[in-house]
Parts: sequence; C-alpha cells; structure tokens
Amino acid sequence: MTEILKAVLFGIVQGITEWLPISSTGHMILLNEFVILDVSPEFWEAFLVMIQFGSILAVVLLFWNKIFPFDLKGGPVIKKETFSLWFKIAVACIPAILVGMPLDDVFNELFYNGPCVAIALAVFGVLFILVENRNRNKQPRITDLSQITYQMALVIGIWQLIAAIFPGTSRSGATIIGALLLGISRTVAAEFTFFLAIPVMFGASLLKLLKLGLAFSSMEWMILLVGMTVAFGVSVIVIRFLMGYIKKHDFKVFGWYRIVLGIVVLAYFGFFA
Repeated sequence: MTEILKAVLFGIVQGITEWLPISSTGHMILLNEFVILDVSPEFWEAFLVMIQFGSILAVVLLFWNKIFPFDLKGGPVIKKETFSLWFKIAVACIPAILVGMPLDDVFNELFYNGPCVAIALAVFGVLFILVENRNRNKQPRITDLSQITYQMALVIGIWQLIAAIFPGTSRSGATIIGALLLGISRTVAAEFTFFLAIPVMFGASLLKLLKLGLAFSSMEWMILLVGMTVAFGVSVIVIRFLMGYIKKHDFKVFGWYRIVLGIVVLAYFGFFA
C-alpha cells in the first residue's frame, strides 16, 4: 500500500509538471530524493518514461477533434488541415529521431544530475522572462495552427532536441520558447507542443518497453498502472488550467518559478554532494 501511495504522488507530480513549462525531470529528481519507490533499478528507469503515457492520453482526450484526421459524420471525410498538421509534427520530430534517440543514453550519462538540471531550470527560466519581455506589446504573427510552416515546425523540433540533450530544460518549455520566438501566439504554441508530445512520448515509452522487456513483478505493474492513471487525471485538469491561464497571462511566472527551483536544486545537491 505504501508503494501504491508513492505511485500516486509521482503521478500527481508527473501530471502537473509535464504540461506546465517547469520541467518534469527536475521535479522527479527532487521527489526521488525524498520518496523512493521500492522497485528494481530497471523498473524505475522504465517507470519515469512510461508514466508519461497517462499524460499523453489526456491530450488525446481533450484535443481529439483537432488531432483526429477524419470526420465521420455523414461518412468518412479526410480533414486536410489535420493531415497537414501531422506532417508538420512529423517534421518537428526529425531532430529528436536523428540525434536525440540514438544518443539518449550518452546525454543522460553526461547531464542527468542535480547541478546540470538546476542550471537548465534557471537558464530557461531567464529565457522565458526575456522572450516575454521582448514580445511585450507585440501582436503574434501566427494565431492558428494552420499558419505554422514546415520551416517553423523544424525550428521548434530543434528546440525540442535541446530539451532532450539537457534534462531540466523541459520539453514543453523549450518548444514553447522556440514557438514564441517565431511569433506564434501562446495558445497556438501550447497546442502545438501538446500535439508534438504525442509521437515523441509514445515513441519513448515504446522504445523503453522494448529495451527493458515486460519482466516486471505484479506489484511493479500495479505501481505503473496507478502512476499512469493518476497522471492522466491530473493532466486533464492541468491542461485545461494552462489553456485558460495563457489567454490572459504570459509565461513569466513560470520563468521565475524555474529560477527559484533551479537555485533550490543547486543548493540541495551542492550541500549534500
């Protein structure tokens, strides 16, 4: 029962931090310092990746009408704009596929540690504040998903690669910053980031499952299922909150939060190193 309650806590943290641009990795590292699951190292490695599947299902549920490429009312009709969107998402995935996935273990070995995560948190926190100040009083050029070009999608994909290289950057944070710099509105930037997460996170979960296999205990499977279920429910709430929040506010509050968290992480690991 204790491990199940821990899984609930990890699911809550995952559901909140995956979609807010504040780095789920940074929070998971901190949480793992105080709440340790009694599982094998192999399962823990898989748990951190596969729990994201619950978060992805929340995106699919909330944005089904925007991401499903067929209109089934009155017979199946292809939605050309939706197909175009998925082609752009595919283009944005290219940097991660060519560089991020093959070198994932190398990047984790080099940068998956407290100090590096803390620095990434703070640096991208500063970037959020600078970008929002730069865009102050400017009207975004791109206010609809259909206006995103393939070149823009590729640039956003490169920002996503940066997040893959440096844990603590935040995948959503990096892609949103990249989109804002391109003149994309906050709402469209967030939506494209959510949709881009579907193939990236699903692919990462599948690769981790294929790499580690299915040889987990019944308790470990229960922990994973609980974590994913909680992450799904919390993600639904958080995504709805974020989409409502950014219609009236900018991202600077998340930038300041990242800076403070980065200092806390750096102080903690510096003190206990």
